[in-house]
Amino acid sequence: MDAMNTPFGNRGPKPMPGFVRTALAKHKLIGAFRARPEYQRDGYMTWLDGARLPAQRLQRLAQFLDEIGKGDVYMGEPWTPPPPVTK
Repeated sequence: MDAMNTPFGNRGPKPMPGFVRTALAKHKLIGAFRARPEYQRDGYMTWLDGARLPAQRLQRLAQFLDEIGKGDVYMGEPWTPPPPVTK
């Protein structure tokens, strides 16, 4: 069995829910979100999608927008973006 046929094979990026896309656009953070590594984008989508109660979803969305806006936090922990690659 090869890696693509296992339960852990590459499934591609998680889709972005409409409420997340709307919030990112409203706060002009789409570019900042897209600049994050794929593991962070997927992690945020999984985390936001996992909120079951409306109040929990709003709380997570507020934290998500705050962290994307700051640019140096991921899931409540400090994060340093990698330096840009120059040629």
